[in-house]
Amino acid sequence: MKHILKSYLKFLYHSKNEHGVHSPFVFDLVTKCFYNKTNYLDYSILKAYRNSLLENENTIEVTDFGAGSRVFKSNKRKVSAIAKNAGISIKNGELLFRMVRYFQPEYILEIGTSLGLATSALSLGNKNSKIITLEGCPNTMAIAKNQCQLQNLNNIDFVHTKFEDFLITHNPQPTTYNFIYFDGNHSKSATLNYFELLLPTILNDSAWIFDDIHWSKDMEEAWKVIKNHPKVTVTIDTFQWGIVFFRKEQEKEHFVIRA
Repeated sequence: MKHILKSYLKFLYHSKNEHGVHSPFVFDLVTKCFYNKTNYLDYSILKAYRNSLLENENTIEVTDFGAGSRVFKSNKRKVSAIAKNAGISIKNGELLFRMVRYFQPEYILEIGTSLGLATSALSLGNKNSKIITLEGCPNTMAIAKNQCQLQNLNNIDFVHTKFEDFLITHNPQPTTYNFIYFDGNHSKSATLNYFELLLPTILNDSAWIFDDIHWSKDMEEAWKVIKNHPKVTVTIDTFQWGIVFFRKEQEKEHFVIRA
């Protein structure tokens, strides 16, 4: 907790809003997407999805292949508690929806479905997209799949798998993704492994989002490596997320933005 507080204070010191952005591409993203105040009708679907999970008092056993949890001491957890403590926040769920709506990616990959809160935002952002979402825990995936079906989110392919297994041997066509949301194993080694395995899939307009980049010193080190990679041209640190672009026409720039 001390690490996150220290990192957040550092973030606040260095962060800017749209007035400190001189890249036209990033300025448009910040003003037209990040700070878009439109109250979209789809937000009500995201809210209904979240509320149904918060009202679910069933207990499930969670299979966790990642870096573990700071909140839960047992793998037996209430669905409502997972949604409250481990799911994407309302604010970031709406921002994720807006980002997909803004970029309109055709092919989306999500690494880490959990209960599907972020998955629903990805789906609603572009209902014509094709989404593959990966999850190692069969019990959380079953809930996510059922919830998405209840909300008529039909553009999602749920894959129960260890992330590395899929990325190495079970990665079907298309082998390019316009948009990837990384919310799986929050460790340096796993994050960098996923990054390297997916680099061959990038397009010039690809957008990648890494969740919890300040979760630990380990994750911050992974974020530094990603920022410095020669194929990465633009990054945005929103504190919760590290957003990566590969646009060859852009000069290499790193932004710290209050989203």
